[in-house]
Parts: sequence; structure tokens; C-alpha cells
Amino acid sequence: MDFTFTEEQLAAAEAAQGVFAGVAPDDVPSPALTTGAVAEGFDRELWDRLAAADLLSLLLGEEYGGSGQDAIALCLVLRESAKALARVPLLEHSAALATVQTYGDTDLRDRLLSRAGRGERVLTVAAGGRTGHDAAELAVTARPDGAEFVLEGVQTAVPWAYDADLVVVPAHTATDRNVLALVAPGADGVTLAEQVSTSGERLGELRLEAARVAVRDVVAEPGAWEWLRELLTTGTCALALGVGDQVLRLTSEYTGKREQFGHPIATFQAVAVQTADRYIDLRAMEATLWQAAWRIASGAAGALPLAGDVAVAKIWAAEGVRRVVQTAQHLHGGFGADTEYVLHRYHAWAKQIELTLGGAGAHEEALGDLLAAYPLG
Repeated sequence: MDFTFTEEQLAAAEAAQGVFAGVAPDDVPSPALTTGAVAEGFDRELWDRLAAADLLSLLLGEEYGGSGQDAIALCLVLRESAKALARVPLLEHSAALATVQTYGDTDLRDRLLSRAGRGERVLTVAAGGRTGHDAAELAVTARPDGAEFVLEGVQTAVPWAYDADLVVVPAHTATDRNVLALVAPGADGVTLAEQVSTSGERLGELRLEAARVAVRDVVAEPGAWEWLRELLTTGTCALALGVGDQVLRLTSEYTGKREQFGHPIATFQAVAVQTADRYIDLRAMEATLWQAAWRIASGAAGALPLAGDVAVAKIWAAEGVRRVVQTAQHLHGGFGADTEYVLHRYHAWAKQIELTLGGAGAHEEALGDLLAAYPLG
């Protein structure tokens, strides 16, 4: 299997490196010292730079002002964003646009994609379900009523809900059909309650009470929600990889400078073994990420459905990034807990990413179900 990146994918990663180079991970108050959210909204200045670099329209076709890239390119960009703890809805926005492009009708694509690709409209996705531990598509019902759908239900922990122009909400009908409704947070019957993430970001509990959405703003093609969920989960794995890469770099720099008994602690066998183990974690996270992203990008068949590769990637991402930040805290000693040092911010982000869209245990259970349904010969 050849995981060599194309010139276009590498160009996207290089552009992302340039955009995120000036982003300071400690540009907002520490989540450890803040009782509420660290900021009311996301980094709009960075958002504009991403739009100017054509990174918001990365997955869109040329007819919508995009460059026609794929999930692999998006994951390369997301990895760079996580290294800088970039506070923008890049994953949710990009995944929502890609889903509308793939599954939406011509009218919806023409009305939405070009403007959103330029960053003029911001999209996010409600993928947490009612509690964060149940299926998101079962948390909201969608009842057809003439030229509208009537939505009822609750979605928890919606990222960037207070900043988005539209929230993509998965819902199910009485015939067990899944649809994606594009909901405006300020519409009648739609309310938000503030929640705060482990990383200190402002989330929203989205409540829908007889909220009406026009049929023209609903994606009803079969498989749309499942594809969006797999793309979101794979993107979350890319964020975990970026956080892990940066944390290991910080740890390497620190242990190379910190001396005990006249020698850098990086030369001690116990330290070297622990960092080597975490390096192996990162390489496993990377391999499983690219496998899942390649399946999404190529549509290639496998021994298991796409969900199997995504589950494997998320298991490694969740457990791997947790082990990386825990080892980093241990090797930094008390300095790692210093709120004036950036490491604790990466730890908070790692814990948030670990559980987003399901922790390792949930995906192990899902993988087990797939293996039972598709026995490997």
C-alpha cells in the first residue's frame, strides 16, 4: 500500500503550515484558570486567513471555487491546525460542505457552497446526540409537513454553535430514514444553552421544539449522515495526531535541556524508553488515520465497511493521544502543570479530542459488532 502524498496534498499542508505559523496556542486565557469559556467565539482573523488561502473550500469542486481535494488533504491541514490549537470550526465546516456537495441537490449546492467556501457563512455539525454517548441521528425526530420538516429533540455539545450560521442536524423520520437538516440557530423553535468543553471552548446544547426547516434545506439522500459521521471522526483522529506530534516535540525539547546529575534527562534509559513508546503510538495513529482517510477519499472496498477502518483509527487516536500527554506531563514533572507553560493546554485539548465522537471503548464495541457481522476469512 502506497501512502505517498500527492503534490496537491502536500501543497495544501504547506499552505496550512504558513497560515498556522503565526497562531499562538496561549492566545486565550487558560482553561485551567477560567470558570466559563475561554472566549465567546472562534478566531475570526484566522478564519479569514484560511479563506484567503483557499483552505475553507479545500474539498469543494472548481465550480464552487474549491480545489477539489480529498479527505487526505483535509486531514493534513487539520493536523497542522491542531499543532497550533487553532480555534476555528475547520473540521465541522469542511465536513458539512463536503457532505452537501456529495449528497445535496443542485439547488442547495448552488445556494450554499460558494459563499461558505469563501468563509462568508459558517457551518457546524450537531453530532453529539442527546448525551454525547448515544447515536446522534436518534436524538432528533424529523416529521414531514408539506414543504417543511418539523424537528423535535436535543443535541448536546455542539461545537461553535453560537458562531455558526447553520447547524447540520442529523435526524430520523418515522420510517427510520436518516436526514440532515440545515438549521439556523436563531430560527423559531431553536434554542441554545451554553456548555463548556474540557478545552475551554464554548459549546451549545441545541434544543429543537417544533422547529421548522424547509425541505429544500434538508439532505435526504441515503448514506449522507453515515458518510459525514465517518469524515468527522477521521478528522478528529487527524486533530489527535497533530496534538500528539506537538506534545512529543515539546517533551523532546524539554528533556534535552533539563539536566539531572549533570546530564540531560533525555539520555536516561527510563526517559528514552517512554518517549520511544509514545513515538510508536504516534506512528500507529498516523498509519490508521491515513488508512481511514484513504478509504473515504477513494471509496475503495475492504474486508470491513469503511466504519471498521474509522473505528480502528479512532481507537488508536483516543488511546494514543491520551498516553502521549500523560507521558509528557510525567516527564515534565511539576513544570508540566504550570499554567504559564503551554503543555497543560495540549493536555486539555487531548482529553476533549479523546472523547469527541466516542472514546476508544465505544469504537471497540462498534468494531466488535462489525467483526461479528463480517467475519474475516
